[in-house]
Amino acid sequence: MDKLIEVRGLKTYFYTEDGIVRAVDGVDYVIEREKTLGIVGESGCGKSVTALTIMGLVEIPPGKIEAGEILFHRGDQVIDLAKLKPKGREMRAIRGNEIAMIFQEPMTSLNPVYTIGNQIMEAIILHQQRKKKEAKTKAIEMLRAVGISLPEQRVNEYPHQLSGGMRQRAMIAMAMSCNPSLLIADEPTTALDVTIQAQVLELMNALRVEFHASIQFITHDLGVIAGMADDVVVMYLGRIVEASSVREIFHNGKHPYTRGLMNSIPSLAATKRRLEPIEGVVPDPFDVPPGCGFEPRCPQAMEICRTKMPELKDVAAGHATACWLYE
Repeated sequence: MDKLIEVRGLKTYFYTEDGIVRAVDGVDYVIEREKTLGIVGESGCGKSVTALTIMGLVEIPPGKIEAGEILFHRGDQVIDLAKLKPKGREMRAIRGNEIAMIFQEPMTSLNPVYTIGNQIMEAIILHQQRKKKEAKTKAIEMLRAVGISLPEQRVNEYPHQLSGGMRQRAMIAMAMSCNPSLLIADEPTTALDVTIQAQVLELMNALRVEFHASIQFITHDLGVIAGMADDVVVMYLGRIVEASSVREIFHNGKHPYTRGLMNSIPSLAATKRRLEPIEGVVPDPFDVPPGCGFEPRCPQAMEICRTKMPELKDVAAGHATACWLYE
């Protein structure tokens, strides 16, 4: 296994007046070089906070990395990103250069008073020490690479002059402009229609191969994961409940939560007339159950589930789950 990122026992908590929110509560996973890891789960499960922790973008306070390691394998060097100062020189040299991120809504991520070209050029000038003219040429090349027509014209336009799909492509161009080792995509197609979504996903796959990059793809859409990911991590209430290859997850999902997600996906091939929703709601993050977080909603819950948290353990080669059903 050629590792790029190792997340070990990561805990990111938020200290508020109402109490402590354990947004990420002991997460372990590996991102391999030139592979895509999909992270799936409902809103509030900790997917985005995990990504922001890797990027050093968690606001401190109220956020704090309580424990864990984020090991970034850079050639023969291994750097623990969790120990770097978020605003320190070393983290700023990595963020946007070696590890880049695409956010969920490009209209709120792009600065409305700067042209698309200026925003792409900023990263190139900062991290690659290019002159302004060279940076603009590279920005045009990146806009062309992501399939934006008339890149020489678009480079001088503002975000409001572009369509939603073009803005997202511009965000991808910005993220890939410094040829990062890891691209973190936080639900990058949520606000797009299905046709544009398919085009953006195809583009990201093509760029991953072209630039020899890895992708951490965050989404709640299992259909997207099926077409994008090599491996999948399923999160619930700040913890990983299942992890395996994408094929194994879809054909042999073990955890009741994973199976519940599968049963709630509409399918043209299905013979059932009704979908099977997961009953109940995610527990209050300020009042997490003492045992398994999914126990209040689980149709197979046992007495031990109410009092003791199961550990993430292998149930088959390369397939781990955190459930008392398999102890």
